[in-house]
Amino acid sequence: MSTTTTTRYRQAAIEAVEDRPIIRITRDFRATPAQLLKAHIDPQIFARWNGPDDLTNEIIEWDARDGGSWRYTHRRGDDAYSFRGCFHTVREDRIVQTFTWEGMPDEVSLETIRFEDLGGGITRLIGESLCDTFEGRDAWLASGMETGVQQGYDKLEALLPEVDA
Repeated sequence: MSTTTTTRYRQAAIEAVEDRPIIRITRDFRATPAQLLKAHIDPQIFARWNGPDDLTNEIIEWDARDGGSWRYTHRRGDDAYSFRGCFHTVREDRIVQTFTWEGMPDEVSLETIRFEDLGGGITRLIGESLCDTFEGRDAWLASGMETGVQQGYDKLEALLPEVDA
């Protein structure tokens, strides 16, 4: 399914899918699909861009392959927020993984991140997070996650020229 249109997403568009408990994030980057994939599966690169500007990332576990797992911790002063999941599929055009914030261990989302080459050196990232419930999705959207998404993707955009794929 291609979503190629004349619309360009210079900032992340974050939306709730009306009839399913899904959060969809769309953002265009000046990069190749291979660069975006590498930035998502290489732990040293991922740690440099993921999350809000005022947090640091510590990668605890990272095995970016089909069946591999991951875990990282965001830190702000004495506060720590840990996340974990499993990579189900890692391939050129997509990553499928689970995602759990350890503060709410019973809430697990299934995430699909697709990389669509739009031509002209632009790649569209489309991420969809399928939550367990509408309430869980809406709580996630109300959590302030937009700040981390926007700031993280801005850092990623700046970092991509350094990413060799």
